Amino acid sequence: MNIVVTGTRGFPGIQGGVENHCEKLYTHLINLGCHVTVSTRKPYNKSGNGKYKGITLIPINCPRNKFLEAIVHTTSSIFKARKLQPDIVHIHAIGPSLLAVIARVLGMKVVVTNHGHDYERKKWPLPAKYFLKFCERMGSLSANKIIAIAPYIADNIWKNYGRDSTVIPNGVELPALADSDEILKDLGLVRRQYILAVGRFVPEKGFDDLMDAFGKLKLANWKLVIAGDADHEDEYSRNIKIKAKNNTNIILAGFVTGQSLSELYSHAGLFVIPSYHEGLPIVLLEAMSYGLSCIASNIPANKNVELSDDRFFEVGDIESLSSKMIEYINKSWNDEDRERQVTLIAEKYNWEKLAAETFKLYEKLIF
Repeated sequence: MNIVVTGTRGFPGIQGGVENHCEKLYTHLINLGCHVTVSTRKPYNKSGNGKYKGITLIPINCPRNKFLEAIVHTTSSIFKARKLQPDIVHIHAIGPSLLAVIARVLGMKVVVTNHGHDYERKKWPLPAKYFLKFCERMGSLSANKIIAIAPYIADNIWKNYGRDSTVIPNGVELPALADSDEILKDLGLVRRQYILAVGRFVPEKGFDDLMDAFGKLKLANWKLVIAGDADHEDEYSRNIKIKAKNNTNIILAGFVTGQSLSELYSHAGLFVIPSYHEGLPIVLLEAMSYGLSCIASNIPANKNVELSDDRFFEVGDIESLSSKMIEYINKSWNDEDRERQVTLIAEKYNWEKLAAETFKLYEKLIF
C-alpha cells in the first residue's frame, strides 16, 4: 500500500501536535506493510531526501510564513504526489485539506484528517478564520474518507457538511520513566517541585494566563517550567519571554525533545494545560502516560480526555487556574492513582491499535 502524506511540517524533532501525530502513526503503519512517503516543509527540514524509521521524507520548498506556508507546500506536494502514483494521499489539518479537491481532479484517492477547528485559534485574524472554514468545507466535501481525532469534531463535520467520519484519536506510546535528571540540574529544578506545561508559544495555548496565575501563588520552593517556543516570533511570544524574565521562578526551557523532555515529564509535580483551543491534546495524553497529576482548561477537546471533573478549571479565568494549581499541588497522588491513569491511556490511546484502525480505513478505500 503506497501512501503519500502532506499537511505536516515534518519530523522528527519538529514541535507541533500534527507533527507528533504523523511521526507516531506512520512509523506504526510501516510495520503493517505500508510504503509511506511524507512531504515535509524544507524550512523546517533542511536536509535532503532521507529515511526515518522506514518512512521516506521529501522536503519541499515553501515560504516560512504562517499565512502561506501550508497552502503553498500542500499544493506542491499534491503535484509531486501524482508522479509517485500513490494508492492514497493522506492530508492532515483543515488548511491543507483545501487541496483535496485538486488531488481528486488529478485522479487520486484522498483521506483527510481533521485535527480540530483551526479557525478558532486566537492567532488568526478574521479573514484567515473565514478562509480556514472554507478550507474545512472543501476538504470535507472532496475527500473520499475523513478521519476526526475526536467525537466532537466528527459531530461538527456531520452537522455542517453531512459527511460521516471515522473517529481515530491521537495516541501515545507508553514511556519508561526517566531515572536521570540532567535537564533538571541544568535548569535548577528539584524533583516534584515544579509545574510543567508544554507547547508552542501561540495565544490559544494560554501560557500568559498560566504565568499570571502562577505569579499569584507565591510559592517559595516551586517553579513553573514551560517547554516550547514559537514557530514564528511575534508580539505574543515576545511577551511570554518578557514575563518570564520578570519572575525568576518561571523557566522557559525552549523546545525540548527526547530524553530531556522525558526527564521533565518524569519528575514534574503537576502538569497544566491552560489552552483555549485544542484538537485532541497530545501533550495532555503524554503527561497522563507518565502518570502525572494533571489539570486542564474546560474546553471540549480537553474534556474529551478522561480526567475527573474536578481537575478542570474555567478557561481564561486566572483565579480559577490559580486555585486549581494550589489544590492539586497539595492533593495526594500515589502509585495506585498513577497506575490507574496509565492503564486508561494504554487501553484507549495505543498507537498500535490506532494505526491498525487507520490501515483498515485505507483498505476499505482501496479495495
